[in-house]
Amino acid sequence: MRPDVETDYQWGRGFLPELKRIAGEHLIGEAPEEDDRERATDLIVLRLDAVRIACRVRRHEYVGYADEFTLRSGRPSGKKTELRKIVAGWGDYLLYGFAAADECRLAQWCLGDLSVFREWRADKQARTHREPGTERTNADGTRFRAYRLAELPAGFVVARRGTCPQRRERRAA
Repeated sequence: MRPDVETDYQWGRGFLPELKRIAGEHLIGEAPEEDDRERATDLIVLRLDAVRIACRVRRHEYVGYADEFTLRSGRPSGKKTELRKIVAGWGDYLLYGFAAADECRLAQWCLGDLSVFREWRADKQARTHREPGTERTNADGTRFRAYRLAELPAGFVVARRGTCPQRRERRAA
């Protein structure tokens, strides 16, 4: 792994305890009374099979874009991207957050249902014959697509903390 990629990877891993707490709060529920009485079950994961959660944390400088999420859509190397993996059916939820100014906690986050995203994306493509979202290119040659939360069905957002700040103007690419 390139040193800059390794640094970013390790930085993002620092948020794992908070990401796990958020996922647990919203994907683990209290068991029904009958399960508690008859089956020694107080808490229940909302699904019995593996639940895969894609987690992404953006630096605080990007918190002005909290009304959207981005997925890497292209790499110069040709390696699989986040978008390609999600479209292929991987990932059940996306936990997408923005670091606080101290970069030690999350200022804002959104937990999204990726099955809703996949269905919405497929429908948009079928109707418009174009990939939804806005394509952008990073300085390193990787590409990503930005998706505005307001454009997705209401069922996409499972839980959210933080309100959208005033939208700032995007810099020219």
